[in-house]
Amino acid sequence: MGGHPKGLTTLFFTEFWERFSYYGMRAILTLFMVASVADGGLGLDVATAAAIYGFYTAAVFFMGIPGGWIADRLLGQRNAVLYGGILIALGHYSLAIDSRPTFYAGLVLIVLGTGLLKPNISAIVGQLYSADDNRRDAGFSIFYMGINMGAFLAPLVCGTLSERVGWHWGFGAAGVGMTLGLVQYVLGGSRLGNAGILREKPKDAGRLWGKLALAVLALVAVFYFLWDHRDYVLLAGSIGVFWWLLRQGRDPVERKRIGAIIAFFVFAMLFWAGFEQAGSSLTLFARNFTENSVFGWQFPASYYQAVNPLGILALAPLFAWLWVRWGKTQPSSPAKFMFGLAFLSLGFLVITGAAFVSAEGGNSRVSPMWLIGGYVLHTIGELCLSPVGLSTVTKLAPQRLVGSMMGVWFLASSLGNFIGGRIAGLFETFPLTQLFGAVSLTTGASAIILLFLIKPIRNLMGGVH
Repeated sequence: MGGHPKGLTTLFFTEFWERFSYYGMRAILTLFMVASVADGGLGLDVATAAAIYGFYTAAVFFMGIPGGWIADRLLGQRNAVLYGGILIALGHYSLAIDSRPTFYAGLVLIVLGTGLLKPNISAIVGQLYSADDNRRDAGFSIFYMGINMGAFLAPLVCGTLSERVGWHWGFGAAGVGMTLGLVQYVLGGSRLGNAGILREKPKDAGRLWGKLALAVLALVAVFYFLWDHRDYVLLAGSIGVFWWLLRQGRDPVERKRIGAIIAFFVFAMLFWAGFEQAGSSLTLFARNFTENSVFGWQFPASYYQAVNPLGILALAPLFAWLWVRWGKTQPSSPAKFMFGLAFLSLGFLVITGAAFVSAEGGNSRVSPMWLIGGYVLHTIGELCLSPVGLSTVTKLAPQRLVGSMMGVWFLASSLGNFIGGRIAGLFETFPLTQLFGAVSLTTGASAIILLFLIKPIRNLMGGVH
């Protein structure tokens, strides 16, 4: 694949189908939950649906931490990806069954499966390259194209089936996609060489599995009894993860680099809190306040979820070329993060304008170009931050902990999604100009703060660009 290791092709298409399944379901999840029972939905109010959506997407990324731990100590990254994909497929098929218990069971299965697959497939990509290989960032950008090819196709297929035929047809299509990804992954495994294979067999695997089972039971119990205080539970858990992270450094260089990962974590969390409004408040804005038609043809509101991945497909090759072309002179990772937050802020500024025009017209419907323009700016921001973050963590993390560190990286997405769910819950009770404007101001201020922290973070990175 363009002068890159052969294994990148296998991982590219595995992630393509996994993201097809995830984004297909994500595009319709909120709409399904707020749809009336008569229309085949769950009939939930927006605040409840947003809370479920936010907690579900947060849990998907949070489970990357135990998923990375399991890979590092028990399975290896390659087996973790396989077993995770099986759980994801079962979860989507469970969602395809028309009952409330199987709906929640399906969400749980997808959470567990994604926790195994998502951090570890990214870790395997990193293992295909040496630490000083200038192709690494370009490789992750290509890998990111696989993500977004699946994400682009998914809303068109799953959205059309769901809103034109029936909700559960869309969920079923997502399951078929993950199954195809598993078949491709198994058949192409030889291309990966030794990447992702557990180097040392655990000395006492039984005790490790027992500790893991107890930890899962404890986590379930905590959230069951402290659900109403879940904000504080997640905050305490995050502080615990940071404390654990800092203790992993065996020398001053490792400790500084882990400190840099924590800094990236904080700004990535703020980015995802805004970016992930796409599946909740922005989808509801598309349904309620946007003219969803082109030349008289009415299209589902879920189609807007295809704009971002289409932008990635168009722009990712350009970004991959730029990083390789600039080589050692390209902007540093903290600078790229700063640009990511700045473009996200500009995107929400555009969407705030859309909300203002709609309110001025008595909650009238606005042109689709407002949302499309905002999503394009968000896409540029994502390309500056997300694939670069994946690459940077694989370079900064100690090799013995790369799976666990990738899990921690995805914790930033977890907390961002959770915060994003709380923001989206204000959709019906807060003026949208103020809601979207506050997101724009917050992310813009974060970009300015990061601008002044670029040099200190680079010092923590210990020579890693």
